[in-house]
Amino acid sequence: MVCRRYTNKAAEPWPENATLYQPLKEDQILLSDCASSLAVQAYLRMCGLPVQVFCRANAEYMSPSGKIPFIHVGNQVVSELGPIVQFTKAKGHSLSDGLDDVQRAEMKAYMELVNNMLLTAELYIQWCDDSTATEISRPRYSSPYSWPLNKILAYQKQWEVRRKMNAIGWGGKTLEQVYEDVSQCCQALSQRLGTQSYFFNKQPTELDALVFGHLFTILTTRLTSTELAERVKSYSNLLSFCRRIEQTYFEDKSS
Repeated sequence: MVCRRYTNKAAEPWPENATLYQPLKEDQILLSDCASSLAVQAYLRMCGLPVQVFCRANAEYMSPSGKIPFIHVGNQVVSELGPIVQFTKAKGHSLSDGLDDVQRAEMKAYMELVNNMLLTAELYIQWCDDSTATEISRPRYSSPYSWPLNKILAYQKQWEVRRKMNAIGWGGKTLEQVYEDVSQCCQALSQRLGTQSYFFNKQPTELDALVFGHLFTILTTRLTSTELAERVKSYSNLLSFCRRIEQTYFEDKSS
């Protein structure tokens, strides 16, 4: 695999024992956390920075910010994609050094779009759609714990997310309105990508990692309805984009 990245000549060596922590993959992790974790893994692979993935039932509580995922590198712990990008950049590893100021501002705007629309939509569907919360989110989120702690933690999480949705004006939205928001976000991403391999030039940036993490996870995660994935599938260039990154950075070329 050819790693497409800009590395400062004075880049610090990356430790071989760097680790990434996330919830249990098979039984616990939810769509939004899985997407965020995959985005970080994609970013680190694009940078050529190896990391071991450890699944822990209490990963959310191990994280310094309470957010998933987080990485442990040397004696430092950093959570979420944005801070992790800044952390690697400070060590001389960056994907966006080749962008000019205008491109960098545009990249930041599209990353905010993804976080404000796709991530928020994922959280809404997980915890504000009653059938998804009942059949998938609460059982998975609480699966490592015994009664009554499992019930308490699941309902506490649901209450926290619903309070957040009310605070940002999403509490009164219908599921169809949320799906429409996802479609509008995908349309904007599709138009920006066009026929390019990546969003900026011919090399991936942290935006590509973020978009891949969310879209690939939406396409491959079982929910009570397929509508969310169907909205993404309407954009053929986004599907090709996901497949391209999967093949380039996640498939074993040695076999």
